[in-house]
Amino acid sequence: MDQEKEKIRTRSSQEGEERRLLQKSKRGILNLVFGRTMLVVLTLAAQIVLLVALFSSLSSWMPYYYVLLLVLYGGIILHLVNKPSEPTTKITWILLVVLAPALGMALYVFVESDIGHRVLNRRLSELMKETSAFLPEEMPMPEGAAEAAEELPGLARYAWNRGGRYPVYGNTKVDYLSSGEESMEAMLDDLRAAKDFIFLEFFIIDEGVMWGRVLKILEEKQKEGVEVRVMYDGTCAIFRLPYRYPEMLKKLGIPCKMFAPIRPMISTHYNNRDHRKILVIDGKVAYTGGVNLADEYINIGSRFGHWKDVSIRLEGEAVRSFTLMFLQMWNVNETGDAFARYLDAPSGGWRVDAPGWVLPYGDSPLDAEKVGEMVYMDILNRAQRYVHIMTPYLILDSEMLTSLTFAAKRGVDVSIILPHIPDKKYAFALAKTHYRELMEAGVRIYEYTPGFVHAKTFSSDDCKAVVGTINLDYRSLYLHFECAAYLRDTPAVIDVERDFQETLKKCQEITLEDLKSIPLSYRVAGWLLKVFAPVM
Repeated sequence: MDQEKEKIRTRSSQEGEERRLLQKSKRGILNLVFGRTMLVVLTLAAQIVLLVALFSSLSSWMPYYYVLLLVLYGGIILHLVNKPSEPTTKITWILLVVLAPALGMALYVFVESDIGHRVLNRRLSELMKETSAFLPEEMPMPEGAAEAAEELPGLARYAWNRGGRYPVYGNTKVDYLSSGEESMEAMLDDLRAAKDFIFLEFFIIDEGVMWGRVLKILEEKQKEGVEVRVMYDGTCAIFRLPYRYPEMLKKLGIPCKMFAPIRPMISTHYNNRDHRKILVIDGKVAYTGGVNLADEYINIGSRFGHWKDVSIRLEGEAVRSFTLMFLQMWNVNETGDAFARYLDAPSGGWRVDAPGWVLPYGDSPLDAEKVGEMVYMDILNRAQRYVHIMTPYLILDSEMLTSLTFAAKRGVDVSIILPHIPDKKYAFALAKTHYRELMEAGVRIYEYTPGFVHAKTFSSDDCKAVVGTINLDYRSLYLHFECAAYLRDTPAVIDVERDFQETLKKCQEITLEDLKSIPLSYRVAGWLLKVFAPVM
């Protein structure tokens, strides 16, 4: 009898979960069709139609238009050839201009004019100046770091001078969390212990079990007098959250912001998303990695098999840079803040004694520096024995492709774990266009057979690793706001490598023979999409 009751309870629970997911799906579709998102889409579409109509209305002036087109065409080509940018991106723009002159030139002028970027760029520059008062005048280097790690001074100098004045820290304990479930439990424990402030900045927040548990603690902490701030990317308002969700949280006493909310106005600003994942608690503890605050990251309702993700927990001096990154993004659209109260929070003798060094860094699409890619390439170019990589996407520019293949050709074990079940089929098709060239150079490629890999990790030579938000694709390396932590000689480096080896046991290695079985539709799609990958 008891067994029958248990079966009924289990079946009811499963049916209830199915109903919840179905209702959420229906609500998402209704919000998309009848909500603000559809209004934004229709308004943007109307603006595009008007632009096309404007070009079409010039048909009677075709002879003059053709001459003007040739002049503009030549000017743009010359500008592209002489512009200091990635070669693949130049080729993409030249092809667009050649294949569709009017549309291609209009798009290029639109992007180059930086519509929506100038104000943001100026504000970020102002914030950098405001916050520089809380940073040392000269680049600090922890005692013993330069002697123990020969590459660290040069990398630190680059991150300091070109990446936003991010210093190297000692005295920072790093814990590697090898799953979304483990990450969530650690986050919840630290949130419950918060005494002063909590900062959350995530690419995705979605209503469900994970966010529900976090939000419950945030409400309790706010009532206790802990300052709480929440920020997420504006794309969440399309499928995941109501557009007025920040106002809903403010009614609970929790200040909340959407970064770059989608509005009915064409702007290049929408192409640059806040892809960071940062949690800071009391200025003493910080988290970053691939894990967002949504249920698929803890394997509830995942449509792509088992979801493999990771994050790191930092405790100690390096938390200061993540606090600064959050405050800069939070204040990007408003006047200054009392930064000192948060940046100097771990004072009064608080100290963490831990071996190794940590270099937290951010990457902005609004400058000419590809900090995320440069750090990855530094690891590849200096590696002696191995570089092991986990990434959900593999859409490479020529520089990264050269670094990967050159490392393999000089005898370094370069191995990459990718998903076997993709979340975006076009990205999977693009990734496969790189397989043959990489494999023929000696790079080993594995696919995670249980499902989807969302982790973004590099580990090398048992002494260095990177864990953060930066994928191996154009969007992460060129177009998004990102963050990560470079780890040198911390115990967590071995944990990153150990997790790679454990994950490898659940993967299948792709061979050159396997490439013959890739469906023709995938090959054609990959070839076509590869041409436009830099601007997708």
